Amino acid sequence: MTTMPTTASPRPERSGRLSADDWGQAALDLIAEQGVAAVAVEPLARRLGVTKGSFYWHFPSRDALLVAALERWEKVEQEEVFGQLEAIADPSQRLRALFNLVAHEYKSHVIYSELLKALDHPAVQPVIGRVSDRRMEYLTASFRQAGLGRTDAQHRARLAYAAYIGFLQLNLQLHQARLQHDEFEAYVEHVMVTLIPSQ
Repeated sequence: MTTMPTTASPRPERSGRLSADDWGQAALDLIAEQGVAAVAVEPLARRLGVTKGSFYWHFPSRDALLVAALERWEKVEQEEVFGQLEAIADPSQRLRALFNLVAHEYKSHVIYSELLKALDHPAVQPVIGRVSDRRMEYLTASFRQAGLGRTDAQHRARLAYAAYIGFLQLNLQLHQARLQHDEFEAYVEHVMVTLIPSQ
């Protein structure tokens, strides 16, 4: 495999063949930096230091790459976020751990925010739909386990998720100044005290 000559910041020649996951992760990195519309074969090939032939070894089209990247994001989020919480038996502590984990996953926030901007894309909408449904189901079940009735748990889950998306809008899409560390940690603690039932 040969490297593609570039004029701007060429990458060193890679040893070994790139995997489909390498391409998927590179696409996610590009989504985080420039949005869904920026995902294209040539810029990704330059970024990875390979020819376009490497891409076509794994994917028939740019849309196929985008679908694979989004499925990778969905799977990693499900395994890493929800997987880390399974060992916590106490539901209130599990909710605290979830809120803390989500609050400090900045790159995941950026990707999610960019995907929300691209909901009209046919590859994006189903993934966001599945992720949102799974998050709502998880939150509702966790609030129920923490002592709330069915309806109250659904309302609290919706409020928690709306607070999350609203905070993303303020910080990432409306370009509100990011909170200083101590201020942000105090805000996260306030959200947890407000939303998580005390036992």
